[in-house]
Amino acid sequence: MIKELVTDEELLSQRCDPATAEDATLAQDLLDTLASIDDGGCLAANQIGVTKSVFAFKDDNGDAHVMYNAKILLGLRASKTVESCLTHEGTTKVTRYAKIKVQFDELIDGELVSRKRDYMGWTAQMIQHMIDHCRGRLV
Repeated sequence: MIKELVTDEELLSQRCDPATAEDATLAQDLLDTLASIDDGGCLAANQIGVTKSVFAFKDDNGDAHVMYNAKILLGLRASKTVESCLTHEGTTKVTRYAKIKVQFDELIDGELVSRKRDYMGWTAQMIQHMIDHCRGRLV
């Protein structure tokens, strides 16, 4: 279901609770909402009003993916960049890694399965932005 975007800084500043397999409908809401946004690349649960550690993003091919409980294990080649956000006005200078190793959960047959993957470039930047959202960090 397509949800309305939340801009309340108090809600967006809260650290998200761990997500579970029962949050599958939330993940679908994220995918539906992200698909409805022109040029949207990523969306965290707190951006639609739910403080759970789950987010959706589109890869370089435009395919959508969902990560539950993601955390960065390793970051390489840090640099400063400027980012904007769907739920926060203006732009902000941030430090992002060009390559990251991420540990996250993926929903497979109704169960969360732990995964580790490497990401680079724009996809790595979006994942870092989403992890910040889940940690209550505003850009």
